[in-house]
Amino acid sequence: MSMYAVFETGGKQFRVQKGEEIYVERLDAEEGKTVTFDKVLLVGGEKTVVGAPHVKGAKVEAKIVKHGKRKKITVFKIKPKKNYRRKKGHRQPYTKLEITNIQA
Repeated sequence: MSMYAVFETGGKQFRVQKGEEIYVERLDAEEGKTVTFDKVLLVGGEKTVVGAPHVKGAKVEAKIVKHGKRKKITVFKIKPKKNYRRKKGHRQPYTKLEITNIQA
């Protein structure tokens, strides 16, 4: 069984293994740089360690592959019988990460 970790970033939690690529909320760093996440909630493998709330000394390192925007969604508001209509589009920015290392 290979080592995995659950960490938190951007108000969301992600379960990752070494070598995986994930999409997270946009991070403030350039492409090609390495980022470290220390809000690790759980580390699993041969022995599972659960944090309360975080695992001490555990880190997840990842390389930023690219930044981008997701597909456009349409936000449409309407109030019946009042002639109120608002149409708006939204594209959420993201960062694509490649997990390089998990330290427990």
